[in-house]
Amino acid sequence: MSKRTILFLIFLLSGTLLNTTSYGQTLLKTGKWYAKLSREDGHAIPFELEVKKQGSSYTIAVVNGTESLLTESNFSGDSVTIQMPVFESSFRAKINRPDSISGRWIKGGPVKDLVMPFTAVAGGDRFPGKAGAATSEAARTALSPGEIGGKWDMDIIRADQTRRKAIGEFIQQERRLSGSVLTPSGDYRYLAGTFAGDSLFLSTFDGIHAILIKGRMMPDHTAPALEGMLYSSTSAPEKWTAVKDASVKLAPAVTTVKEGSDGKPAFSYKDLDGKTVSLSDERFKDKVVVLQLMGSWCPNCMDETAFLSEYYRRNKSRGVEIIGLAYELTTDVERSAKSLQKFRDKFAVEYPMLITGVAVGDPQRTEKTLPQLSEIKVFPTSVILDKKGVIREISTSFYGPATGEYYTKYKTHFENAVNRLLNE
Repeated sequence: MSKRTILFLIFLLSGTLLNTTSYGQTLLKTGKWYAKLSREDGHAIPFELEVKKQGSSYTIAVVNGTESLLTESNFSGDSVTIQMPVFESSFRAKINRPDSISGRWIKGGPVKDLVMPFTAVAGGDRFPGKAGAATSEAARTALSPGEIGGKWDMDIIRADQTRRKAIGEFIQQERRLSGSVLTPSGDYRYLAGTFAGDSLFLSTFDGIHAILIKGRMMPDHTAPALEGMLYSSTSAPEKWTAVKDASVKLAPAVTTVKEGSDGKPAFSYKDLDGKTVSLSDERFKDKVVVLQLMGSWCPNCMDETAFLSEYYRRNKSRGVEIIGLAYELTTDVERSAKSLQKFRDKFAVEYPMLITGVAVGDPQRTEKTLPQLSEIKVFPTSVILDKKGVIREISTSFYGPATGEYYTKYKTHFENAVNRLLNE
């Protein structure tokens, strides 16, 4: 056999193994894929992808429960870049086979990027082998159908042993779990998972949140109680405990108008098109104005932007204006504008989004932008001004659609607050 023939056969074989098209793009298996981010401590954070064929290429979506985040996927030979829709967050991966890819997840940071190993395979389960019936060893404390669903009073214990309060809001359908965790600074968005025996497993990935929650039933408690571990990206693991409590409440972070202030903000910043926008502009005169304090790095801000954008389209004719004030990872205006543009495009935002030029990590972010406030503690925060430009309402308790009734209550409260001011 000649050398040329051998090389030709190797070429054909490699094309068969990789299942490539004539133009070199690897063919991916369509359907559900299960991916994971690998931590250095050996704990992997799993999540779900969905691959669909579209024309001569593919779409890849990140799936969290009922949410599907369509990514921008670019193929080149046996490589693929997967860009999350609204964050500085992407995957750089090699296509090993039609049913396997691997590479790195890269998330933009204020000083350096966060990087984690990433793998994904077609088919399988988010938590392999965890969805079966209770084992004999776990039978005594096995979680029964319906036992996990409901509200849980949670304590999350940091590595330094300080505690933060949270609410676990879980929905149980047979062996499937979903829901979210609410904290004073926001919610973990869409969690999905399962339970087996005395243990539960939940995870999420949205481009910023990369979270794994493991828990187990604590025996010999008068009320159902859980304990477990929480793993978030590359952060140190945190212990948590929870007791089922249908009446649990969460104390919000509090931001107020500073004592002695007239409560009338005044600012001028550039929007994404480079135009200077001032609160004193004619556009905002004699109108109820909502200031959305946000950042393009903030997953709960993504949910709030979706809500506010739709709300503005329905209500702008009633004398309501919204201004987004962005506190970005750095003071790099070009980087900030590029990242915020994704928000504007994704949610068809019609209200101005302004770059404050003040980094979210700046300890003087409040004094430099809104000195009328005591302190900007959480993102997002909504500040509502009356028709005279005076602050009348400050909300730090936005919870997104994954939280069910909490999201509904927030929307109702927000709309009622704006309506009251419109009627004055």
